[in-house]
Amino acid sequence: MPSARSLRSAIIAIVLNCLWAGAAVVQANPMLLVDMDNLAVLYEEDAGQPWHPASLTKLMTAYVAFEEIQKGTVTLQTPVVLSRNAINQAPSKSGLPVDSALSLQDALYIMIVKSANDIAMGIAETVGGTEAQFVAKMNETAARMGLSATRFVNPHGLHDPAQQTSARDLAVLSLYLRQNFPQYAEMFGTEFVQLGKAKLESNNALLTKFAGTTGMKTGYVCASGLNMVVTVERDGRRLLAVVLGGSSARDRNERAAELVLRGLSGAARPAGQSLLALANNPSAAPVDMRARICGQQAPEYVKAQEAAFPMGLKGQPSYLNDAIPAQSYVATNLGRVRVGIELPRPRPDHAPAFPIASDVVGIEAELRPGMAATATGPVPMPRPRPNL
Repeated sequence: MPSARSLRSAIIAIVLNCLWAGAAVVQANPMLLVDMDNLAVLYEEDAGQPWHPASLTKLMTAYVAFEEIQKGTVTLQTPVVLSRNAINQAPSKSGLPVDSALSLQDALYIMIVKSANDIAMGIAETVGGTEAQFVAKMNETAARMGLSATRFVNPHGLHDPAQQTSARDLAVLSLYLRQNFPQYAEMFGTEFVQLGKAKLESNNALLTKFAGTTGMKTGYVCASGLNMVVTVERDGRRLLAVVLGGSSARDRNERAAELVLRGLSGAARPAGQSLLALANNPSAAPVDMRARICGQQAPEYVKAQEAAFPMGLKGQPSYLNDAIPAQSYVATNLGRVRVGIELPRPRPDHAPAFPIASDVVGIEAELRPGMAATATGPVPMPRPRPNL
């Protein structure tokens, strides 16, 4: 006689397959589900389609900062001073005034959790010397990772028509973050940062409502719709889902949770394809969602999406039913540093250490199943902060 657990898994699989069939009639935006232990693609839909990354850009901003910390060019205690240029970035922002200073560690937490654009610019100017020099490092790193559909123009993800990526590339980038810099995983799983009296909260609802969620990042601009990369560890499985172009936060969050549940239940099965073998379509233009998300088409588009995928709407079932304690972090405003005080050291002009090429160029250690850490020697660990 089958166990209660196996019966429940079978019922979930049937329900998910029925919902998936119903959702197929609406506009399909890029989605991807990957088994992090063997890089197997469990499900993909337009995963190679170029897309505007919005604040998922900050995954690469964090990666470049982590690399520079590992090299010793900066430390977790290096002060990040918010210039007038940084403060002038559009929201979301930290709320700090011009010339405010934070440690690089605190700045990274605020950038990742709050998705603060002023902080992302401050990190870029501190680590790279200038925004342009830092963006050059971002694109160099993308080339080393083999992200052939990815091009960065800024470090925060505010819309630029030339800034693009794909679900496939975002999954590869996210897995490199987990593999090469596991000591910073806590940053991506933090729900809010306390900065003085301000509580800077994440938009990743799965962190507190979907058991096993460990990270990573959300993003939104009108041209992209609502984007998400999420990692989940449950029942001995480690899965990563990417959802791009959601019509609302509810739509994005519920679809990501559904993808993961399909993987856990067996409804999504590997097709024998590795993530690294998944093809991009870099010659295609990024989809522009502005008319459907922020323009005249938005009411009709959102209504159609809700009708086709009602999970989480009022009176409808939801996948986000768990109650997970919020993980928090306390950041410290170091005060204002007046203009004219030099940064910790001068930065030379950036000269790429690796050729920029369209084919895959090896990074420090190739992405591989198991995602074991590759760092050698002493690895700087974020200092512990008390929970509130």
